[in-house]
Amino acid sequence: MTTKFLAISGAGMFAAVAAASVAAAQAKAPAPAPARPAGVSAAPVPQGAPIPGLCVLSVSQAISGSTVGKYVSGRMNQIVGQVKAELGPVDTAISTDGRALETARPTLDAATFQSRASALSARITDLRKKADLRQREVEETEKKAVNRIGQELDPIARQLYQDHRCSVLFDKGSVMIANPQMDLTAQAVTALNAKIQQFAFDREHLDAAAAPRAR
Repeated sequence: MTTKFLAISGAGMFAAVAAASVAAAQAKAPAPAPARPAGVSAAPVPQGAPIPGLCVLSVSQAISGSTVGKYVSGRMNQIVGQVKAELGPVDTAISTDGRALETARPTLDAATFQSRASALSARITDLRKKADLRQREVEETEKKAVNRIGQELDPIARQLYQDHRCSVLFDKGSVMIANPQMDLTAQAVTALNAKIQQFAFDREHLDAAAAPRAR
């Protein structure tokens, strides 16, 4: 028996950063460019003049490219590792006992086999419930951490908006291509790095939150 659990990595951590959007709208990372044949260089895209008042900023790139974003990614990897270390041995023990029970089956009477199989099934159910809980806890932890970065980024984006006299600020994920001179992402990363590099956080504990209060 193999437990499907926590398919999360730092590389994919910031694929969805809707909560961090400066406009509080859902942000999407730009789609990757199609692969080019080997030896073929990308042709430069002719650029029109920058449009006065129109600015773009990639929320996802600003977060993932910042020092604090990379810190959160590394910390999330640590948390995932801790949870796997917690559940992995239990999963291994159940798998070992399951194989042992199947090997012993010919020597057991029906009632004994059924009793031991039921006990093993209960252990599997408990493990799956705990794995599901830990998965939700990791997701909630990630969400809160990214929200925190978004809160730090929001005033930076607003200040850049004012400094550059923008009339509208688009999230770069919703724009196919734009003149780089209208892109404020690099400036946002610099300002975010100067403001915050890391903050302490641990895994959320939803089981404690869901537990009934003692009367």
